[in-house]
Amino acid sequence: MTTLVTNRRAKYDYTILEKFEAGLVLAGHEAKAIKKGHMSLKGSYVTIKDKEAWLINSLVSLYQPKNTPEDYEPTRSRKLLLHKKEIKSLISKKKQKGLTLVPLRVYTKHNRVKLEFALGQGKGKIDKREKIKQRETKRSIDRALKNRG
Repeated sequence: MTTLVTNRRAKYDYTILEKFEAGLVLAGHEAKAIKKGHMSLKGSYVTIKDKEAWLINSLVSLYQPKNTPEDYEPTRSRKLLLHKKEIKSLISKKKQKGLTLVPLRVYTKHNRVKLEFALGQGKGKIDKREKIKQRETKRSIDRALKNRG
């Protein structure tokens, strides 16, 4: 299992409640580009339309600019491969107030491109500030202990 792309901002902006795995429906040149790391999950999200899951607004750059189709759209919606039971459970969980589906990382598993996404709850500014304070106090304590010993 090789991680190709990660969404570092997701854990900062959201509290991760539950993780899921899904396959991605891709064209051949998109799969090659993703395996080379030419993908961005910045600003992307997962949604469910007509009992199908979709990855919206993810950018897959061109693999070979001269060989790609003329009508290729880098930020097109990509279908996610999930079982019907999983989709039904996601629909019921997403109905709760303030929950969203956030892509975390793209990786390969047995030569297949997979997406790990999570059910997350948005953090407010206060939550982020508290986390930063905790991190800073932990660093200062560690520094003090290191200088002592």
